[in-house]
Amino acid sequence: MLDNLPKGTICIEDIEIGMVRSLSKTITDQDIEMFAEVSTDRNPVHLDDDYARDTIFEGRIAHGMLTAGLVSAVIGEQLPGHGTVYLGQTMKFLGPVRPGDRVTAEVEVTEIEPAKRRVTMETRCLVDGKKVLIGEAKVLAPSAKFD
Repeated sequence: MLDNLPKGTICIEDIEIGMVRSLSKTITDQDIEMFAEVSTDRNPVHLDDDYARDTIFEGRIAHGMLTAGLVSAVIGEQLPGHGTVYLGQTMKFLGPVRPGDRVTAEVEVTEIEPAKRRVTMETRCLVDGKKVLIGEAKVLAPSAKFD
């Protein structure tokens, strides 16, 4: 289950530098298995305890893109929200996410181009306060003028 801050679409006219939205989710074995099924990424580091124990991670980890998907959820559901179009995303993975970890995904507005409806956001995911993913997203925000 996701724990969200305020939901709802925020149109370009109402977005401000420094706005932050986030959500938190505990990653489960089922999440990892479903992501493997949907993505067809069945790397045993995600699915096989015995295999994963002998890797640098010393145990199973969630897919990096599963973690990154939580950033997408914040952008698509909260800031800016419904009607947002992704233009690009950079990511750097800083640490593993394991089954049972509670991940907090956050986005923060760093730049706005109102005339083009473009918004740049710093993106990050944290586990126990430690950054496991950082990046930057560029999106096309919805506008109240085009309802």
